[in-house]
Amino acid sequence: MHLTLLVGPGLPVPAPRPLMDGLESAEVSSSADGPGGFQLTFSISNRSPLNTLLVIAGGQVPWLRVILIATLNGLPTVLMDGLVTRQELTDGNAPGQSRLTVTGEDLTVAMDKQDMSGLPYPAMPPPARVAAIVGRYALYGMLPLIVPSPFTDVPIPVERIPVHEGTDLAYVRQLAAEVGHVFYIEPGPMPGANVAYWGPEIRLGPVQPALNLGMDVHSNVDSLSFSVNQSDASLPVIFIQNPLTKFPIPLPVPDISLTSPPLGLLPPMSKGLTLLKETAKLSPAAALGRGLAMAAGTTADAVTADGSLNVLRYGHVLKSRQLVGVRGAGLAFDGLYYVKRVDSTLKAGEFRQQFSLARNGLISTLPLVPP
Repeated sequence: MHLTLLVGPGLPVPAPRPLMDGLESAEVSSSADGPGGFQLTFSISNRSPLNTLLVIAGGQVPWLRVILIATLNGLPTVLMDGLVTRQELTDGNAPGQSRLTVTGEDLTVAMDKQDMSGLPYPAMPPPARVAAIVGRYALYGMLPLIVPSPFTDVPIPVERIPVHEGTDLAYVRQLAAEVGHVFYIEPGPMPGANVAYWGPEIRLGPVQPALNLGMDVHSNVDSLSFSVNQSDASLPVIFIQNPLTKFPIPLPVPDISLTSPPLGLLPPMSKGLTLLKETAKLSPAAALGRGLAMAAGTTADAVTADGSLNVLRYGHVLKSRQLVGVRGAGLAFDGLYYVKRVDSTLKAGEFRQQFSLARNGLISTLPLVPP
């Protein structure tokens, strides 16, 4: 395994040798529910010029960009592309040594600084607004990947003109929440490039190598525990107003997302109804969008799993927001899971990951889990 660190404003460059020699550990977190982050810990001499250089860079450079690349078996993987938000300097254990801790977040932090409230978007549906907002961050190699909602509400300028509310990140997430979408920035696949995804949560695609437990020499996880919770599922009901009678018509909206098919044969049953009464004043397209958003949010992940693994034994870098197979857990828990969160810790000769998995029901939908 080889770790590459790129540092610099705008377009990062390889870190100097003294800085890499002082790197003690690197921690990277990636989550499907929120922004990613990183923390780098360095051990440097009190007389080292890097001591002053890094502190000055953190205070004088508006955004200090950091890219972490892990190369395993000759295959490079971009773990993080983010910006430094905090630096801490503490005394080290050895005389004349200090410990510098650099903390940062992914590139969404750059979108959450400037309040752009009041900026108009005439005749622009939500996907077009998101594309315009992401385009302002092309300096960071950010490319938009936008999947429109099946019920897109196009504003008519003579009736209303949407305006920007809050920061770019807050407004993009607001538009995503209204139609049941997610927004995140995925680093890679090349260093310096990023994909800004705005669309439904995708639980399809290639499956990562299986996590094996209880399989003797073929086991590749250190620990893996499961839990079952079936108490959060509910069925949303929207109201569409008849323009002639002004009478609201209730309409149940099930979760019909084609990008998130069931991963378990026994999904949780809806135990209640959630009435969305405020949808009566919206257009039918907007009301259906709110209903689908609520349905996607209330579809409970009845089965969750938490575990840890040694990447050198696993042979691959486990990634969040993708599928992975589980084998050796028994009939109820074997099958495919969606990786919700991955926390990576890298030290000299060591690469470990803590992860969280989820799916919507018990018993696999596949007769055989791919290896």
